[in-house]
Amino acid sequence: MGPGNPSGAPAGGYASLYVAFVYYFNEARDYFECHEVLEELWLEEGRPPLLQGLLQVAVGLYHDQNGNRGGALKLMKLALEKLDPYPAAVLGIDLGRLREEAGGYLKKLISADEQPFECYDLTLDVTDPDLAAAVTAFGQEAGRRADG
Repeated sequence: MGPGNPSGAPAGGYASLYVAFVYYFNEARDYFECHEVLEELWLEEGRPPLLQGLLQVAVGLYHDQNGNRGGALKLMKLALEKLDPYPAAVLGIDLGRLREEAGGYLKKLISADEQPFECYDLTLDVTDPDLAAAVTAFGQEAGRRADG
C-alpha cells in the first residue's frame, strides 16, 4: 500500500489523506490541519520517515506562525534530516525544491535574532498531474462542504 498507491484511493492512486495534506499545505495554508491529516496517514502506514519529514515541515511552519520560533527551528532541522535520503521527485511532488525552501527557512530561523523576518508559506510543487487533479477535486469538495 503506501501514500502513493493505497486501495480505494482517489484519482491518481494517492491516499485521500495525502491529497488532503497537499491541499491544506498549498491551498488553505492550514498547517494545523496538515498535521491532523498527515499524522493519521503516517500512523496508518507504519510511521515512514518520508511522511514524518513532510509532517515536521508543516508543524514547523505552524509553530512559527504561532510565535514558537524554538519549536519551528527544532522541527525544520528534524524534517530536513528525515527528507534528506529521498529522491528529488517523490509522491508526486518536487521534494528537492521543498528541501531547498525548508533549508532556506531554517537558515532564517537560525539567524532570526540578528535578522528578524516574518513567517511565510512554503509550497509543495506538485509534479504529477493526477495528484494536482485530486487536490483540485478535494478543494472543490471542501468548498461545497463549507457552503452547505
